[in-house]
Amino acid sequence: MRTLETNSSGSVSEFLLLGFPCSWEIQILLFVIFSLIYLLTLTGNTSIICAVWSSRKLHTPMYVLLANFSFLEVCYVSSDVPQMLANLISQTKSISYAGCLLQFYFFFSMCAAESLFLSALSFDRFLAICRPLHYSIIMTNRLCAWLVIFCWLGGFLWLLTPVTLISQVPFCGPNTIDHFLCDLAPLLALSCAPVPGITLACGVISSLIIFLTFLYILGTYFCVLSTVLNVPSVLGRRKAFSTCASHLAVVSLFYGSVMVMYVSPGSGDYHGMQKFVTLFYALATPFFNPIIYNFWNKDMKEALKKFLYVL
Repeated sequence: MRTLETNSSGSVSEFLLLGFPCSWEIQILLFVIFSLIYLLTLTGNTSIICAVWSSRKLHTPMYVLLANFSFLEVCYVSSDVPQMLANLISQTKSISYAGCLLQFYFFFSMCAAESLFLSALSFDRFLAICRPLHYSIIMTNRLCAWLVIFCWLGGFLWLLTPVTLISQVPFCGPNTIDHFLCDLAPLLALSCAPVPGITLACGVISSLIIFLTFLYILGTYFCVLSTVLNVPSVLGRRKAFSTCASHLAVVSLFYGSVMVMYVSPGSGDYHGMQKFVTLFYALATPFFNPIIYNFWNKDMKEALKKFLYVL
């Protein structure tokens, strides 16, 4: 383990990401597994982007939102996994102070943007099922473009305050973060002085967008479920539900793992649970998303087959 490095003012100039403390053989195995999942995640989400881009049939608001969501997943998983893979085979496992703040900002900004995109997709499904006659009037290409811009900018603007507050926190040692990325709680735990105000403010801001979007999605799907149950034919209900089944599965994966983080008990193995849950929504969720959308969506499968045939 490297010794503590500080700058001339005595502040920490780098952090050590403890990651997964285990034997060298296990770390190599984890490196291979995570590398494979990372490559498959990039391939799966890129395939959705290419399918939407190549098929005029998919040039609709829902698939434009989905393509942007897939591009977000590529950026999201690339904000932390390469650093994690490098640390698995490195002896130093270090990250600079600026690099740590940037990783925190980009990772959680894209996490916030993901929740906004899931809300936008649920709004699209709400209009398609609950307001089918008004769908084309309301969900125009212009509105779709504004939703995309709002989701991207909203996620990055939302995390500006937390990262600014964290940059004001004094770090003078120790500098070992018991995590594989620069997460809020383990980072603030290294502060030289207690910062309860900053901890509370960052926690509230970071969690508020998750819970607000989750409640919004619950509300839209309550309306969708009410509408679907009123459809007279079984075939009609099945068709209506199938249009949002993939989105529901992705929402369950993402919010399920995030909610576990917030309700997990403060037991002795809390840090282990925190790392596992973070790993799940940072790596596993982006990996399963393209599988879910390609598995349940007939139009997506057809577009992907045509794109692969052209190649």
